[in-house]
Amino acid sequence: MLLSLRKVTLVCGVVAESRCTLKMSSPYFAVKDSSVLRTRGGLVKPRSLSVLKSRMAWSVKTPDSDSVGIKEEKEEQSITSHKTLAAHGSRAEQVSNTSEVCKQNNKTVPEIHNVTASSSKPRRAQVKVEYELENGAAVKQESNWEPTNWTQQLANIREMRSVRDAPVDQMGAAKCFDTQVSAEVIRYQVLISLMLSSQTKDQVTAAAMQRLRAHGLTVAAILNTDDDTLGKLIYPVGFWRTKVKYIKQSTAMIQQEYSGDIPNSVAGLMRLPGVGPKMAHLAMHIAWNQISGIGVDTHVHRISNRLGWTPTTTKNPEETRRALEDWLPRELWSEINWLLVGFGQQVCLPVGPLCASCLNRHCCPSAFKCSPRKRPTASDPRSPEKSSSQGKVKASKSPPKPKIKEEQNPASPPALDNKCQSSPAHQSTGHCSMKEEPQTGPLSPRVLRKRSKI
Repeated sequence: MLLSLRKVTLVCGVVAESRCTLKMSSPYFAVKDSSVLRTRGGLVKPRSLSVLKSRMAWSVKTPDSDSVGIKEEKEEQSITSHKTLAAHGSRAEQVSNTSEVCKQNNKTVPEIHNVTASSSKPRRAQVKVEYELENGAAVKQESNWEPTNWTQQLANIREMRSVRDAPVDQMGAAKCFDTQVSAEVIRYQVLISLMLSSQTKDQVTAAAMQRLRAHGLTVAAILNTDDDTLGKLIYPVGFWRTKVKYIKQSTAMIQQEYSGDIPNSVAGLMRLPGVGPKMAHLAMHIAWNQISGIGVDTHVHRISNRLGWTPTTTKNPEETRRALEDWLPRELWSEINWLLVGFGQQVCLPVGPLCASCLNRHCCPSAFKCSPRKRPTASDPRSPEKSSSQGKVKASKSPPKPKIKEEQNPASPPALDNKCQSSPAHQSTGHCSMKEEPQTGPLSPRVLRKRSKI
């Protein structure tokens, strides 16, 4: 029986080998093809090994893309997507309806992010950003900042400045020009007075302008004046040497580039040497009667920070000007300079402000607070510490000792020490060579120790 089975397997192997046309090109099969396979029945010829290889090659099949496993995965994905759409269908319709209503009413369209149902993490709070639709473009709407109680503070300053008796009202740049000359000369004189007023009191500026007008304050007259004469005319304004140079250079530019008249724009005025933003905006207001901005000097800068009219503490007048122009109505720009300058000259002084007589003492955040850098001395009548220091004697200091005057020819010589009386100089002359001391109370141990060392 076993012999017959072996014969059948050999015959089948021969037939299969004859039909097989597959060639194994792998190096693994090429090396092992000539080897002898050991089985239970014994050794098998190399030809039977090739038959087994051919059977293995026929049994292996490449997986198809439309196999059952892949189909099941695709079906599961489609089912999941259908469920997600069904769950969020109502919400998507609600969002679309809301967006259409907002577009019709020209209102803010809220931005909503879709979150899948499979996400397990909690949603983070969304930040709402409001926009305005202008000409089809989305523009961010920013809320304007305004200081608290600024209307009441401004009304109080107007009431305190109603008399208009401050130096700026009588000797400011708007009062220093000659009214009997042409409009071009008036505008030039306004510019010169603004250039001289920098870092200078109004009284000194007005006196210098009177001397210049007597000499001849026109473009041609200043160009024909040498630097030494011009310096003597404007002395003692602040930085008078530098201002002489700036006045000559600016006058030459006005004559060459602007035909003898000052520029009629802020950019043109700032091109002139020695002219800054404050002078340019004030010149546009006084000379050209145009409101281009707020003229901010040291008084406006100081008072705006004291009243809290800036979002943060500004470091220079230019930052103060930008902060004021951001929230202050434009119709008030023309009066802010002369209001605050006169208020700063009379009440809100740089050092020791008169807060007790100010109407804003109840609504000013800086009321009754002296300047941290420049505090008034104790002898200053505006010092808040003078009243508290008078009539009080510090406990740490002892009262001054009365001074005893020595007589030139005393009737009776002062008592001498025993040491001095026993000295030979005293016995011979009757006078002590040591320094005489007036009679006082008992000496302290410290004084006695010092004298013992001598």
